[in-house]
Amino acid sequence: MRSVLAGLLRWAGIGHDLSTNAEKWVSTAGGLVGILGVALVSQSQLGLAGSASIIASMGSSAVLLFAVPHGPLSQPWSVFGGHLVSAIVGVTCVKLIPNPMLAAAIAVALAIGAMHYLRCIHPPGGATALGAVLGGDAVHQLGYQFVITPVMLNAITILLVALLFNAPFAWRRYPAAWSVGADPRALAPPAAKDTPLMENADGR
Repeated sequence: MRSVLAGLLRWAGIGHDLSTNAEKWVSTAGGLVGILGVALVSQSQLGLAGSASIIASMGSSAVLLFAVPHGPLSQPWSVFGGHLVSAIVGVTCVKLIPNPMLAAAIAVALAIGAMHYLRCIHPPGGATALGAVLGGDAVHQLGYQFVITPVMLNAITILLVALLFNAPFAWRRYPAAWSVGADPRALAPPAAKDTPLMENADGR
């Protein structure tokens, strides 16, 4: 029975979480600070209702930046480039395709393709493309200004928060390139440094 349960957990992708309670709360606090900054930028440009969809896409970015700061989808070019190219694609689709549902589907599809070619795949970029199409009149009236304000400002804001917020923690230094050459054991959360599972994960 235990082996069946273990097999089900592996199939579902439920692994062993080595993060400490402190690590979880650091991620939580980072998300709070990051989204607060993004919300202030977006609301100043679009108002509360108009900024809802854009804040939502940045909420997804916050999960990546503060829960998995060293993941490939969390790196600066992925965040910055992914949101910007998706915003450009979304605004272009609004201008060229009159049917909103078709424009939304094409915007997400083209955003995925563009992120692939530009090597900046960032899943929340799909939500940014959708927000450009379905964000309503407040978003549509901005036209391509939407790419700069609020999208680019939001991306810069959340990246700066991620850089500053993660800096005090040796195992969370952001971006991941700052950790190149460092001992992987020194970058692990304090409670996880000496666990056999952590050593196996690092191939050590």
